[in-house]
Amino acid sequence: MIAQVTGSLATKELDRVEIMTAGGVAYECLIPLSVYEGLPAEGQAVTLHTHLSVREDAWHLYGFAHPYERAVFQKLLGAKGVGPALALGILSALTPDRVVRALREKDVTTLMRVPRVGRKKAEQIILDLADKIDTVGRGPVAGAAPANPVADDAIRALIALGYNQAEADRAVRTVMDSGAGGDVSVVVRAALGKLTGK
Repeated sequence: MIAQVTGSLATKELDRVEIMTAGGVAYECLIPLSVYEGLPAEGQAVTLHTHLSVREDAWHLYGFAHPYERAVFQKLLGAKGVGPALALGILSALTPDRVVRALREKDVTTLMRVPRVGRKKAEQIILDLADKIDTVGRGPVAGAAPANPVADDAIRALIALGYNQAEADRAVRTVMDSGAGGDVSVVVRAALGKLTGK
């Protein structure tokens, strides 16, 4: 079992990275979009928490920024019809905390925002995992989505404007962490500024 890879970031793409270890071995890790957005520049040090998937025709290593994110990925693999590619897609569209919350609350609509997840698939994932998701523990405090009505309303507004859950969560969290808040429209405008670079 390869649980963690540390080294210099040799290459990075939207869905995968290569990490060159001190021993001279480079590992290719498939990653969700959220991990890509947090990567350092090529050549800098990086550590990913990994999950090794072994099949008859291929071995694939999946990389995550936090053990919690990996735990959510592994839990998703326990749902009927969810393989590594779909589990990675879910974590690219939704933050780990949002996935856990959707499962706990049996929120079919949120899961249906993920590409390739229709109502039937979302209901199956909830059926398989809703009673088991608490075993993944809690995410890192710094990466937790803001938990208040203003933040939730702002996130929904951004999603309605076409941004995905992960983008909306990150932008609103950044705005809320800076001390802004109180009014949904103010938070949405500030978050849009973060998303568009204005």
